[in-house]
Amino acid sequence: MAGANLVSAEGLTVVHGSRTLLDGVSLGVAEGDRTGVVGRNGDGKSTLLRLLARHQEPDGGRVTHTGGLRLGMLTQADPLAPGSTVREAVLGDLPEHAWASQARVRDVVTGLLGDLDASDVGGLDATVATLSGGQRRRVALAGLLAGEHDLVVLDEPTNHLDVEGVAWLAEHLRGRWPAGQGALLVVTHDRWFLDAVCERVWEVHDGVVDAYDGGYAAYVLTRAERARVAAVTEERRQNLLRKELAWLRRGAPARTSKPRFRIDAANALIADVPPLRDSVELARTATTRLGKDVVDLEDVTVGYDGRTLLDRVTWRLGPGDRVGVVGVNGAGKSTLLGLVTGAVRPDAGVVKRGKTVVVATLSQEVRELDEVGHLRALEAVDEVASHVRIGDRDVPAGQLLERLGFTAQRAWTRVDDLSGGERRRLQLLRLLVGEPNVLLLDEPTNDLDTDTLAAVEDLLDGWPGTLVVVSHDRYLLERVTDRQVALLGDGTVRDLPGGVEEYLRRRAEAKAAAGSAGAAGASGARAPAGSAAPAAPAVDGAAVRAARKEMARVERRLERLAAREEELHAQLAEHATDVARVTSLDEQLRAVLTEREQLEEAWLEASELVE
Repeated sequence: MAGANLVSAEGLTVVHGSRTLLDGVSLGVAEGDRTGVVGRNGDGKSTLLRLLARHQEPDGGRVTHTGGLRLGMLTQADPLAPGSTVREAVLGDLPEHAWASQARVRDVVTGLLGDLDASDVGGLDATVATLSGGQRRRVALAGLLAGEHDLVVLDEPTNHLDVEGVAWLAEHLRGRWPAGQGALLVVTHDRWFLDAVCERVWEVHDGVVDAYDGGYAAYVLTRAERARVAAVTEERRQNLLRKELAWLRRGAPARTSKPRFRIDAANALIADVPPLRDSVELARTATTRLGKDVVDLEDVTVGYDGRTLLDRVTWRLGPGDRVGVVGVNGAGKSTLLGLVTGAVRPDAGVVKRGKTVVVATLSQEVRELDEVGHLRALEAVDEVASHVRIGDRDVPAGQLLERLGFTAQRAWTRVDDLSGGERRRLQLLRLLVGEPNVLLLDEPTNDLDTDTLAAVEDLLDGWPGTLVVVSHDRYLLERVTDRQVALLGDGTVRDLPGGVEEYLRRRAEAKAAAGSAGAAGASGARAPAGSAAPAAPAVDGAAVRAARKEMARVERRLERLAAREEELHAQLAEHATDVARVTSLDEQLRAVLTEREQLEEAWLEASELVE
């Protein structure tokens, strides 16, 4: 359970121009909280963080900090002095023996900067002015995490991190404080990261902040439940939530370890939701549009600046293939996309393309929009096509703009005046209405909020063609692609039957092997033959049987609590005008929710023994 509040906010109000971002919001961050913040771009997520950190004054209300609070915050702005070195930015004036003796600091430097020498950013003595934007971001994050803080506040920390870096950050934050101590508040669009790290979610929207227990998967479930019970959310939005929930339940085994009554609730909501994609129909349509041959790389070698990025690689893309690409920085992901488009010519080998192939690429910078900056957003789409075929029907461009989060007002905004996320959505839509049959997406999740990402994924579900996605967002990769491949820096393209998890395992094994080889070379010693790490103790049968009984007991109690919760909600609605009665019912409801939370934790502990 969470402890005392480290930060308390009362009646926060923020007005930006004619728009109210926050309207009398009251909330707190308690010791032990691990909270993720989501919401549409521009709805006030970053503003809320700045207010709670007291980096910005509200127009109304107040924020109080507990005495002696050590708060560290990573903003989206670049805080580094160009003339400073990496060592100064991360370690300050600490001598080497002082910081190298601290396990946490060593872990941060190694995890974010490559190794103890910070080789991924040019070394500890490299000046900040020589670093790329992504390197500066990692140095700033390392400088924050190297310090001691009671509350860590992070605004989009996964930007510029690859899949491996995001996994490291999640592991670091999970183990940074003992249970019940410290607190984390993070704004992120990375849904896997939310599930891996956060135990609560705040949704900022329409001037208010709604709180949800659990990570992203629990947030989607509870939001869908609330929409059904309240019956106030429009049908299209509700169906999209249910589709997202269906994927979380059906397509992601790692997210299914929840008490049975929660799984039953999810299954009831998605009982009539069809599969995300009709793979057979999409493949048939793709073959009609593309033929049997799309792009084949045969024995291809590509080198750059004295390095071999791809070494005699044979790789084939077929009609309707949906492939996710992960890999270490500099391993050749962009080169691989360039070979598919024809922008990169191989040093050796052959690239064959089908005669009917029409390739479209969503680049990271979306500079293609500079040419239509004077047009309105809707005009920029209409310039390409006014309708597009999605699934079995024609959809007008204006309707697609609405699906991707453009209100009527924003649809008539000049392209030059759009935000980064809006420009990315607009360019993706321009590509889709051009009806390519091969679509390449290079880091498409940059600047997009979670609702928009779900809408983009929904749009791609009905798009018939060959799709290649390069992304550090593992949730997106698992959601929109059917298989993943990896570039591990050894010149090969490897299939990943186990998905992103297999990629992380291979990378960890490679690092461990390199570390072992280095240690063996330095010491000259050999491990005794047949030595191995001690096996984990087995769980005896009696303990498993006891755990099963405990799970059954907890499930029965949870079913009774669920019925009691529904009864209390009904009584609250019935006595809404009776203040004393509502106060009493609210106390009873809080007690039910607290007991439910404790029982869910007990169920999960018992389930770990049974698995």
